[in-house]
Amino acid sequence: MNGRLSWWRSMAGTKDMASCMQVARQLHAYLDGEIDDVTARRIARHLEVCRRCGLEASTYTEIKSALVRRGEPVPDEALERLRRFGEDLVDQPRDESGDETG
Repeated sequence: MNGRLSWWRSMAGTKDMASCMQVARQLHAYLDGEIDDVTARRIARHLEVCRRCGLEASTYTEIKSALVRRGEPVPDEALERLRRFGEDLVDQPRDESGDETG
């Protein structure tokens, strides 16, 4: 019962939380610190409870860190492939539990 109560409390404030679609559209700007504080709080709250979006944010953060360590400009084609990959992740269908299908 404790787990259910904890889940309910975390979901009770979802009106103050961004949706997966909103996070997908603004994730890069969020990670780069280029959005307003209210939107950043909504996205941060979503990333705390959504495993899929949190994993995407973590993946992008790791990739960006690796690119910075590389120290060379990244070809535009590689960046475009990365963007398409992220968009494909967001567009994958989910089953009723919120997990990926297939």
